[in-house]
Amino acid sequence: MNAPTSLQPVFIALQANNDTLPIVEAIQADNPHAVVQDYPAMVKIDAPGSLVIRRASIEERIGRDFDLRELQLNLISLSGGIDETDDEFILQWKAA
Repeated sequence: MNAPTSLQPVFIALQANNDTLPIVEAIQADNPHAVVQDYPAMVKIDAPGSLVIRRASIEERIGRDFDLRELQLNLISLSGGIDETDDEFILQWKAA
């Protein structure tokens, strides 16, 4: 049985560059509750409860296969428990 998720905020911060632009667009499309904050060298995406990054959504935007492990190339920081499959990278806190 899966533990219920908390509404505690999670975030992911990525380097701001041309490679991350379609990734951020995909995250925004799949997580309408998320808030994107642009900084000079970083993009931070905050969300209450959970943040889901879908491989298929990124692939649609970049026009090629994408391995979710490629996120680590531009990853600065994140907050939340990680649940990762070949198709999704999920950040969320489990409720106690």
